[in-house]
Amino acid sequence: MVRRVPRFATQVLLLQVAILLLVVGAGSALVAVLLRRTLEHQYEARALAIAQSVASDPSIAAHVAAHDPTRVQALADDVRTRTGALFVVITDDRGIRYSHTDPERIGERVSTDPSGPLSGREVVNVERGTLGLSARGKVPLYSEPGGTIVGEVSVGIALTEVTRATAVLFRTAGIVTGVALLAGILGTVALAQRLRRQTLGLEPTDLADLLREREAVMHGIAEGVLAVDRADRITVCNGTAADLLGGPIAPGTPLSAASLPPRMRTLLSGTDARGALVVAGERLLVVTAGPVRHGSRDLGRVLTLRDRTEADALARELDMVRTLSDALRAQAHEHTNRLHTLAGLLHIGEHDEARTYLGELAGDTGSDGPIRDPYLRGVLSAKTVVAAEAGVVLRLSEETYLPARVHAPLDVITVLGNLTDNAVRAARLGRRQPGWVELTVVSERDTLRMVTVDSGDGVPGDTGERVFEDGYTTAGADRDRPHGLGLVLARRAARRHGGDVTLARASGLDCGAVFEARLPGVVEVG
Repeated sequence: MVRRVPRFATQVLLLQVAILLLVVGAGSALVAVLLRRTLEHQYEARALAIAQSVASDPSIAAHVAAHDPTRVQALADDVRTRTGALFVVITDDRGIRYSHTDPERIGERVSTDPSGPLSGREVVNVERGTLGLSARGKVPLYSEPGGTIVGEVSVGIALTEVTRATAVLFRTAGIVTGVALLAGILGTVALAQRLRRQTLGLEPTDLADLLREREAVMHGIAEGVLAVDRADRITVCNGTAADLLGGPIAPGTPLSAASLPPRMRTLLSGTDARGALVVAGERLLVVTAGPVRHGSRDLGRVLTLRDRTEADALARELDMVRTLSDALRAQAHEHTNRLHTLAGLLHIGEHDEARTYLGELAGDTGSDGPIRDPYLRGVLSAKTVVAAEAGVVLRLSEETYLPARVHAPLDVITVLGNLTDNAVRAARLGRRQPGWVELTVVSERDTLRMVTVDSGDGVPGDTGERVFEDGYTTAGADRDRPHGLGLVLARRAARRHGGDVTLARASGLDCGAVFEARLPGVVEVG
């Protein structure tokens, strides 16, 4: 049979009740002991004072010396009545009573030892005699000041008042203990409810298990995890997220003070997303954002981050290979058509025509033209076809001239492709139709300069550098497709080579936006 362990709140309640009982009980006992001792000392001092007062009366000593118990009894009763003492006993020098509360005991020896007062000492103590427990004061009785001792005076005050005061104290302590226990129970219940709300009803053992699972999950997965609470404070940043973001973020850091890309900060602030692309430094991240809830309670938000930098580079390389493959396929198809034409001329006997046509083919090497780099020619061929399918004419300007090959073709194609795609999209959606895009590619020694001009509606005048922010787009009706990354990726690729991508002009009278890119050191010089 499994033994059930009490809930944490129950354990706290029992512990607090035990502590209260122990503290209040020990405190009450200590106070009772001290109070009783103090009262006993006070009663002893009072009894001693009464005894000294009686012993100072010379008439009493004279009656004792004259062996007159009747007169001594009358004087002792008068003192007892006036002072409220339990008894006032006067004896001779042998300890024989000359006065007593019970007259029948007169003439008997006292029940307690009288040697102290009869030897000249004053004695105070608490003793139990024939009348019960009392605080006593005993003094010697002198025949005259400085004379001989003729007896003793013993005065007792009943300690029933001490017992009564102690009982009152214990009753008061019981009331205080009850109130303290009630307050402790109410406080513990309130604390338990608060703990239950803050821990979502989990026990400490559950929290320990949850912490172990969290550590295992946070540091065992390949994805980055970033979480914030309802107050927009960072609560979780695992090692993978720290690597992807360029450094760890301490728990408790306000979201506004964290070094995060603006779009990621927006996602953490309340925008849901699944598979969103975010640029963080030199990395391209796939981000999924959503709320964290427990029942109906909002606990904050969490982001999962996956690195897509290498995958994006591979995708761009594959796109470049496909572009070149399409260009080669088109070229092969064109060469096949030319060979068929030449074969037809020879077949029908038009040898002169065939020789002329062959000479023209020999003069067309395919490398003439304003752009000699095969990668850029292939990309432009493919982009021209795509633009034509969208109803947009893509053309090269008269200034275009690139007589050499380029280094880092992947970055060059990234810049050229993104600028061209944005321009084609703007021309397709613009009011000027049919749309067109004019591209200028010029080499200035080892620097490659590219300019795109389109027939679109341009960029709003108050936009400025926002077009280069991660996630910003003016795609309008095209929002079903992912936008807001092209210019960011293009600028990042250009800046890797010390160049840049800028908005040269937001719009013009007869054209839309003009973007310019400069990439130093990417053109072969020799």
